[in-house]
Amino acid sequence: MRVLSGIQPSGSLHLGNYFAMMQRMITYQQEHELFCFIVNYHALTTLFDSKLLRENTFSAACDFLSLGIDPEKAIFWVQSDVPEVAELTWLLSNVTGLGLLERAHSYKDKLARGIKPNHGLFSYPVLMAADILLYGSERIPVGKDQKQHVEMTRDIAISFNNTYGETFVLPEPEIPDDVATVPGIDGQKMSKSYNNTIKIFCSEEELRERVMCIKTDSTPVMAPKNPDTCILFAIYSLFLDEAQQVRLRERYLTPGLKYSEIKKELIGIIWEYFAPYRKKREALLKNRDEVHQILKVGMEKARAIAGEYLSKARHNAGLDYWI
Repeated sequence: MRVLSGIQPSGSLHLGNYFAMMQRMITYQQEHELFCFIVNYHALTTLFDSKLLRENTFSAACDFLSLGIDPEKAIFWVQSDVPEVAELTWLLSNVTGLGLLERAHSYKDKLARGIKPNHGLFSYPVLMAADILLYGSERIPVGKDQKQHVEMTRDIAISFNNTYGETFVLPEPEIPDDVATVPGIDGQKMSKSYNNTIKIFCSEEELRERVMCIKTDSTPVMAPKNPDTCILFAIYSLFLDEAQQVRLRERYLTPGLKYSEIKKELIGIIWEYFAPYRKKREALLKNRDEVHQILKVGMEKARAIAGEYLSKARHNAGLDYWI
């Protein structure tokens, strides 16, 4: 099965990115044909600092490689290194209705949060559709908030296929129930936009500060706590197996539990969990040439496949006038 997903380098990657997407990508490469990329074109819709975008793109690549993406098993590249995606975006734009784009929840949400609207932000789903369709992707692991975009991709592909003949594979979204949405320290979805994240790779001091800020209720120490409504429990559980989660739940239901003690435990668990990856990342950051070479090879593999689908789309649309 051909699986594809990407991540924006609009800021430092965090636990939400890891548990909702990155961890699954790393697992998929063992049994499936994995396409994984850094979507820096998408980041341009909200990030206008060119220096920061360069730094974030390279940093995100190092994050993925250090966490376990294997360039020998997966095709791993940077979105802007494959220019075919821009041409396909234009081809798809001409079969995409305005009404479809106007219904995008993500666009409405960004406007509601005060982000200045632009055409890139509005047409984001078309570029995302090009990302997916350009590689014949069958399964798209996404967070719950991105499900609509995959559905829109299907709509766009169907529109193109109906207009020009069978061209694109129709992808299916995959959203696991257990990590559909990773909460941030304030209880909202963990997102750089909300400034409520816990970064994967940060200093121990910053980690301690962020975890100690996780929102909790005012239940007295000697009263049982409700794990089902506790943000701290939800984040802690990400690092536990089923049996460990049961034990933590029992601690919550037993009078005497202090949220401050649970937070201190969580700091240590997060720090130790990412310790081996942290060392590998530090080595990659010091060897930019190695990372660049990995991304170059990934780009070449991605372009070879992208070229096949784009050529078919161009032919079906009638752009190869010399025939």
